[in-house]
Amino acid sequence: MQTSNRPVFLHLLQIHLPLTGWISILHRITGALLFLLLPLPLYLWQRSLESETGYAQVLDWLESWPPRLLVLLLLWWFAHHLFAGIRYLLLDLDYGVDLAQARVSARLVLLGDALVLLIWLWWL
Repeated sequence: MQTSNRPVFLHLLQIHLPLTGWISILHRITGALLFLLLPLPLYLWQRSLESETGYAQVLDWLESWPPRLLVLLLLWWFAHHLFAGIRYLLLDLDYGVDLAQARVSARLVLLGDALVLLIWLWWL
């Protein structure tokens, strides 16, 4: 039986991930969060379509800061998931597979996220 001299380093908080790795992890996290929080926007939409009073109640609820912050987070998570998903679809089609191109596309995902976040902050 041979023993391996390879180092074992499993302290996950000290492992240095490249930007493309962080984009991948964030894509998975945002997908899970969007799935788990999907009932909230669906409930609000259903409530707003029930009657005029339901619509007014939803608007009143969305006027305060905690729901606005939640909506902002949901939109940012959706934007990141969308841009990273497009990036992965292009990678599946063999576009941007080289290391330099993959790094550029990861930066473009973050730039798109930041632009969407700034637009929504300005609008809200």
